[in-house]
Amino acid sequence: MKAVSVVTIKKELKHRSAEELLELCLRLSKFKKENKELLTYLLFEAHDESGYIETVKAEIDQQFEEINTNSYFYIKKSVRKILRNIKKYARYSLKKETEVELLLHFCFVLKEFKPSIFDNVTLINIYERQILLIKKIVGTLHEDLQYDYHLELEKL
Repeated sequence: MKAVSVVTIKKELKHRSAEELLELCLRLSKFKKENKELLTYLLFEAHDESGYIETVKAEIDQQFEEINTNSYFYIKKSVRKILRNIKKYARYSLKKETEVELLLHFCFVLKEFKPSIFDNVTLINIYERQILLIKKIVGTLHEDLQYDYHLELEKL
């Protein structure tokens, strides 16, 4: 089965009743965990962006504590997984400020991580790529926010 375009779906949804839309959303939430997470964000957390950011930061901290530090192989796998989750959570929000906050927190935690990431080339590259991404995103923000985030970047 081939999926139709978003435009076509939007046109079709305009012709549905509120009851039908409710049923469609509930059915959609049953199929994929990400759909349910996005609906959770939109319904319960979108109104409090700072609370959402703090919740995600706490989850990042917990994930870093659970990393198996026996070898750099496991550390790299775990760091990539954490980064994937951060990207997913930033995508739910669609706000550049949220993405910058989460990536900054990731970089701060990664920099302080023991054993040091600076003993492994792959982890250094992951860290530096995130710094470059933060700089790129910050360049698109308002001047006041740019200044604040540049101060944070200098700490890294």
